[in-house]
Amino acid sequence: MNKKQLLKLGCPEDCVVEAIQAVQQAAMAGEIKGKYGPRLIEEILAAPSTFADHPRFGDLANALLHPEPVEPPREPIEYKVWGRERIDDNTFTQMADACRLPNAVGAALMPDAHLGYGLPIGGVLALEYAVCPYAVGVDIACRMKLSILDLPVTSLEDEKRSGDYDRALEKGTVFGAGGSHDRKQLHPVLDQDWDVTRVTRELKPKAWAQLGTSGSGNHFVEFGIVTLDQPELGLEPGRYVALLSHSGSRGPGYGVCNTYSSIAKTNLPRKYAKFGQLAWLDLDTEAGQEYWLAMNLMGDYAAANHDVIHKNVSHLIGAQIIAGVENHHNFAWKETHGGRDVIVHRKGATPAAAGELGVIPGSMASPAYIVRGRGNPESLNSASHGAGRKMSRTQGREKFRIKAVANDLLTKGVRVLSAGADEVPGVYKDIDEVMRQQADLVETIARFDPRIVKMCGDGSKAED
Repeated sequence: MNKKQLLKLGCPEDCVVEAIQAVQQAAMAGEIKGKYGPRLIEEILAAPSTFADHPRFGDLANALLHPEPVEPPREPIEYKVWGRERIDDNTFTQMADACRLPNAVGAALMPDAHLGYGLPIGGVLALEYAVCPYAVGVDIACRMKLSILDLPVTSLEDEKRSGDYDRALEKGTVFGAGGSHDRKQLHPVLDQDWDVTRVTRELKPKAWAQLGTSGSGNHFVEFGIVTLDQPELGLEPGRYVALLSHSGSRGPGYGVCNTYSSIAKTNLPRKYAKFGQLAWLDLDTEAGQEYWLAMNLMGDYAAANHDVIHKNVSHLIGAQIIAGVENHHNFAWKETHGGRDVIVHRKGATPAAAGELGVIPGSMASPAYIVRGRGNPESLNSASHGAGRKMSRTQGREKFRIKAVANDLLTKGVRVLSAGADEVPGVYKDIDEVMRQQADLVETIARFDPRIVKMCGDGSKAED
């Protein structure tokens, strides 16, 4: 039985957790089957005192007999905002809810912030010895990776080589929600211990099938030109061909998030039931430890995913990788802030500790920036993970046509191999404005300008 069924039977919302646990235990013991479950719940709701000492349903009966007092909402902890004028009210409301968690001790909101699930995209949240699966995100360890190649810039601008570059992107990875390579890819991440949890063990076949793939949504792989104005990354100033990708842990990460978010919701004390998607797992519990191990494995898998993509694409174009930068977002880290050990969740936010390198992209028609963190304590050493959406996907599909946008971009020197109308430049904020708003969080050390872009299409093809 699920929450919706229980509420329909008349179970109080703050007793749903006990009801689900009781029904599951009774079913596993073979005590209830079929339609008897709903009838039994109705009997307990009608006369809970009769079941107060029942070995399976006693907790439910006592929860009905002795409801916990409703805890008044906690005032949200204070947090600093970057780019406030470009963030909508719904995002602030969502952030305030997250800042009311009883274990919340620090937070910040980045200039690319917009509405998400649980925690806003661009939200940073520090919890005391607890982890919130939805504050990490569904695509665990979504990641940016930039590789600089030993190819002359003239080759990227040579029409005779355009077909080679296109084929490298088309053949080097696979897009689409369930996409997989015709031939399974190999990487040492598959030799790691996937038995750390039951969930990761069951997801390993999917992980192998999806290794080296890019998924959908805002994920991309693109060629472009990196401009260095001063020596950086072991390279002299100049212009370089580079490969930039954005994707994460794919189906396995989604499976880990959903599994442990459901566990967190089920185990949430009744007085905190209002937090819903912000349900957390204490790290001293078995479920909390399992999620932490699974999340970190997904981090390794996401890094491997990019590694395979970059090796495939660079091999197909006949290039060697001579330098690179990469970073996670959608992850949780054990860190110390203000002398306190905390779990910092960065959902769509880039780690930006002092000296830490990262990549912050704009859109298919605007620059990405290689940055070095300044270690600003007010942002919990964080920065934006991109430009941030200013328009929903539905609004984007209603307003734009990918064919028209792609034709316009072609006149500006950007070739779009495939993409959706919900990912065109017009749905994003101005990346240069976002970078100005967070100048105290990161310094820019290089600029990447896209030239050939591959994303998951929405049925329209840019070349039509």
